[in-house]
Amino acid sequence: MTSIDRPVTAVAWLSRPVVARPMKEIAADQRAVTHDVLDELTAGKTLDHLRAVLVAGGILPDRDERLVKLERRTSRTVASRDDHEERAILHRYAVWHHLRRLRGRLGVGHTTHLQMANVRSHITAAVNFLDWLSSRGLTLTTCTQPDLDQWKAGEDLSYRDQTGHFIRWATKNRLAKGMTFGAERWQGPVGPHDSEGRWDDARRLLHDATLTTADRVAGLLLLFYAQRLSTISSLTVDQVTEANGRVSIQLGTSPDRPA
Repeated sequence: MTSIDRPVTAVAWLSRPVVARPMKEIAADQRAVTHDVLDELTAGKTLDHLRAVLVAGGILPDRDERLVKLERRTSRTVASRDDHEERAILHRYAVWHHLRRLRGRLGVGHTTHLQMANVRSHITAAVNFLDWLSSRGLTLTTCTQPDLDQWKAGEDLSYRDQTGHFIRWATKNRLAKGMTFGAERWQGPVGPHDSEGRWDDARRLLHDATLTTADRVAGLLLLFYAQRLSTISSLTVDQVTEANGRVSIQLGTSPDRPA
């Protein structure tokens, strides 16, 4: 606990009654405290915070919790399919396509909220479409273009783009045939942002008080530092420091000072 910035706060939290039960369970367990041991306890915000405290104190190694939760959620979703063929298709799409690609992109970093939400939405879209097919006595193999067009015309249509990705993936991998689902064409700007327009946008973000502070800061980081929205949204207060009247933001491995 001595390596934690505020050990008194941490001890006070650990002393709360709501934390007593998981702490007693851990104390009663003869095994060393590991992530696997904590995983056996009842999931919830209290356990999540306790795990974070142990990681901050150096008792447990850091772990990509979003990725762990995403992997478990995916495993439960795949295992819940009664039909063996659907289960195999969903496993191939969710695990071997989405999760494998996500791990390859992460490197040494951790999964962002947007990355997790993106994978979850694609898996949910695949599940919903398989359910829709099943309710009509169809499968990916027997589904035809008119069937797909009927789904598109539904009033309760959801996850349209993600479903389109699933259809194209299934067709490419010969799990479906005779269906086309074109991707939406980008209607936004296709050329580079002109210099004067960039500065006009920057001036507005700097001086327009009608905009929220969060939007102004995010926009300036995008304009001046070309930061991705996923990077901006995952910034924490620990990455912002103030010294000698200057504010620094750590975007990479070293602090960068805004112009």
